[in-house]
Amino acid sequence: MPTSMTLAATGLFALTRAVDSAAYYRHWHLPLWVIAGSADGARQILTTLAAALITVVGVVFSIILVALTLTSTQFGPRMLRNFIRDRGTQCTLGAFVATFVYAMLDLVAIGPGPYGDFVPHVSITLVLALTLADVGVLIYFIHHVAVMIQLPQVIASIAKDLNDAVVGDAQPRRAGAGSGLARPESEARFLEDLMGRVGRVVATPESGYLQYVRRSMLVSLAVQHEAVIRLHHRPGHFVVRGQPFLTVWPATAAPEVERWLRRAHVTGPYRTLSQDVAFAVDQLVEIALRALSPAVNDTFTALTCIDWLGESLCRITAEWDPDPLCRDERGLVRLITAPVSYEGLVERAFEKVRQAAAGMPAVLIRQLDALALIARATRRGDRLPVLVAQAAMISRLADASVAEPADLADIGRAYREFLDSSGG
Repeated sequence: MPTSMTLAATGLFALTRAVDSAAYYRHWHLPLWVIAGSADGARQILTTLAAALITVVGVVFSIILVALTLTSTQFGPRMLRNFIRDRGTQCTLGAFVATFVYAMLDLVAIGPGPYGDFVPHVSITLVLALTLADVGVLIYFIHHVAVMIQLPQVIASIAKDLNDAVVGDAQPRRAGAGSGLARPESEARFLEDLMGRVGRVVATPESGYLQYVRRSMLVSLAVQHEAVIRLHHRPGHFVVRGQPFLTVWPATAAPEVERWLRRAHVTGPYRTLSQDVAFAVDQLVEIALRALSPAVNDTFTALTCIDWLGESLCRITAEWDPDPLCRDERGLVRLITAPVSYEGLVERAFEKVRQAAAGMPAVLIRQLDALALIARATRRGDRLPVLVAQAAMISRLADASVAEPADLADIGRAYREFLDSSGG
């Protein structure tokens, strides 16, 4: 973002320089609102503004470093990417750097000419206007950082990322025209028959976390060679070079798929939210575990994380139903993916927090309340058993770790409310 804004400032300077040149050669007259003055006065103004702007850039950068240090210490190192890619921070840096570059270009443009010294009056007027705008940007940035580093805001932003990832990862199911795969039992028979054939395994070209898979590209490759491709990993998995990455049927199409494999996926040193729904769940769980640790002992932060996990899983259970089978235009299966299961997401959201919350009635009760909300939002009966299992484990943990009878009674009341919500 700062680079793009700097390039835009360079283009704006080229435009205003052309306007100033036209005025200098008497092709048009400057309006009254344009600042007029000598070349020396213009140099002094631009030099002062450029020095002030680059100083403010240093201050802004220092504030960002402080925020990043606080984030890494309090929320965990994986939260740093959420702040680095924050658009408000990027635009603030970009605004000041772009204005500085624009002022420096104006300063260089001042020089002698056939009609006396050339002074870019329109450009100088515009750089003053941009500096005033930067004052507003600085005020916004101070407020933005103060809000951004607050823990409830961090948790809510991660939950929003999770909801966005759910929407982006949900592939609608559609019946295959002429493929005979409109029913789940037909799909099961097709997959069973496919696994019985001889295919060729393609190895992973590079180690790292699988960040993105270009499904459309793999489908196109499969269509070109009348093949079916099965991915062994999903985004978020750590893949090792030389280990199986995908299988291709028939085996004769594997060399061509292997040749294009590097362009069909992205690996890197860290996980991202592009196609990895589980990553946002892990981020919320990580904050909750840090809050429940003896060194921090911040129960309310853990409760906030559980609230947002419950809200996100309510949306997942109601809206998220990814299709592992990707089809071509004719409805034929061309790509078999490995999406994370609903059961896996529920277990990620509750198990580690439950294990860390032994002897903490408030956390256990809040987990049961979240499970009750998810159960009420669940419209598919096959998704209820995993919720019932999690609630039962919480109840058993309470019996084993909570000694106070009153606390046990409160946990038992929450457990019974969950059973009523789930129909258990």
